Amino acid sequence: MSEKRHWLFKTEPGAYSIDDLKRDNKTTWDGVRNYQARNMLRDDISEGDRVLFYHSNTDPPAIVGTATVIRNGYPDHTQFEQGHPKFDPKASPDSPRWYMVDIQFEQAFTEPIPLDRLRDIPALKEMELLRKGSRLSVQPVSKKEWDAVMRIAR
Repeated sequence: MSEKRHWLFKTEPGAYSIDDLKRDNKTTWDGVRNYQARNMLRDDISEGDRVLFYHSNTDPPAIVGTATVIRNGYPDHTQFEQGHPKFDPKASPDSPRWYMVDIQFEQAFTEPIPLDRLRDIPALKEMELLRKGSRLSVQPVSKKEWDAVMRIAR
C-alpha cells in the first residue's frame, strides 16, 4: 500500500463550504477546469489521502477543516452535461478531459486558520498556497505542512 498524501482543496464558501460538506457528509469534487489540477485529481490523489479544506474569495481566506478522499479520480460528469456551466464540448465519455474525486467530511476547525496566520508559521514557508501567484484549486501539501496546520488547529 502506498503512503497516503495530503492536499489542499480551495472552494468559495458561497459555492460550497465546510458546513455544506458537514451537512452532506460526502461530495464529489467536480468542476475543476485547470489541467495541472486535473492531472493531480486523475493521477495522484487517491483513496485515503487527507485534504485541508480552504475557503477562498472570502474575508479572511482560511483553512477551515479537513476531509478524506474516499474515491480515486474518475471522469467528471459535468463535462458531458450540455447546458451545465462546466460543460466541455471537446470531452466525450470515450475521451474525458476532466476528472474529479469524492471526499468525505472529517472535521471543521473550531477556529478557522486565516491566510495571514499561515504566512507567519516558519514550517509553512514553502507551502504552495503561500507562493506568490499560486492560484491552483487543488494543491499538494507536505507531511510537515500538514502536521504544522494540525498543531495550530488543536
